[in-house]
Amino acid sequence: MRIARAVTLDLKQREQLEQRARARSLPARVVERARIVLRAAEGMQDKEIAREFSITPEKSARWRNRFLEGGLAALEKDAPRPGRTPTITPARVQRVIDKTIREKPRNATHWSTRTMAQVVGISEASVRRIWHAHGLKPHLVKTFKISRDPDFAQKLEAIVGLYMNPPEHALVLSVDEKSQIQALDRTQPGLPLKAGRAQTMTHDYKRNGTASLFAALNVLDGTVIGMCQERHRHQEWLKFLRVIDDVTPTDQALYLIADNYATHKHPKVQAWLERHPRFHMYFTPTGSSWLNMVERFFRDLTQNRLRRGTFRDVEELIMAVEGYIDNHNENPKPFIWTAKAADILEQVKRARRARHNRPSA
Repeated sequence: MRIARAVTLDLKQREQLEQRARARSLPARVVERARIVLRAAEGMQDKEIAREFSITPEKSARWRNRFLEGGLAALEKDAPRPGRTPTITPARVQRVIDKTIREKPRNATHWSTRTMAQVVGISEASVRRIWHAHGLKPHLVKTFKISRDPDFAQKLEAIVGLYMNPPEHALVLSVDEKSQIQALDRTQPGLPLKAGRAQTMTHDYKRNGTASLFAALNVLDGTVIGMCQERHRHQEWLKFLRVIDDVTPTDQALYLIADNYATHKHPKVQAWLERHPRFHMYFTPTGSSWLNMVERFFRDLTQNRLRRGTFRDVEELIMAVEGYIDNHNENPKPFIWTAKAADILEQVKRARRARHNRPSA
């Protein structure tokens, strides 16, 4: 007959074990382990302890030995376990990754969990876990374009310099037009938001005309100069430049950041700028409207006021836009540009390399 290892307790250990054995606030498994050790200290064998507590002799032997090797602390925690053997091999995981990045499914532009699971022979949940673990999101696509402007670096550095280190005694204004804003009215009133139901709006609408917003964002304090007009030709652009000239302090130079829209470079505009030397124009590189900070304001305007708005006519649309600008200017918050020109240029270099090395379709 195999004799279990003897357990000897000092007074302090016995008191602590008895406290655990009587405790009602500790986990049941810890209480049970304390009782096993106390019985072992009384000289009981593992089979006898197993009968008393309705457990297996192996369990009794395990906690007897754990106590002898690790003391009271060993009763508080379970030993680490290896876990379930992975059912998906590393090779299959790599196959999912490679297919996601380098291939396209038949008759589709991108993979779904269902199509990938069918091709690779695993569950959709497994595909989802692999994609999540490796940061792959084939269902998403973002707009992106590398500028081909030969002066990209110089223009980028100049504009980022204005954002991050604006000149003294001057205003830096990010200017642009949000053209062809539609005055849309829904064909029926929507249902209001309530618990368990989202607000609704009809999928169809009535077009009631358009307006164009000319806006100049003050980079320093976040205020916006805005003007709505019916069209967006060079004539309207000149009107807006005159408004900027009228509402800004005459003793300050004005640095305007604008895109390459033709109206901004019209000969009559150029002639007007020559007569107003405090205006200094900085044009973004071609295909780089993301450099123009006023685009962020336009996004907020669209998201917060226009997308769900209903407008019976152009006048109502203009009132809504002007009201949004007035409300914004009551408590303006500037957008803070943080990206350094050198970091952006390095990202562009990486993007060009990635485009050059991309797998052929």
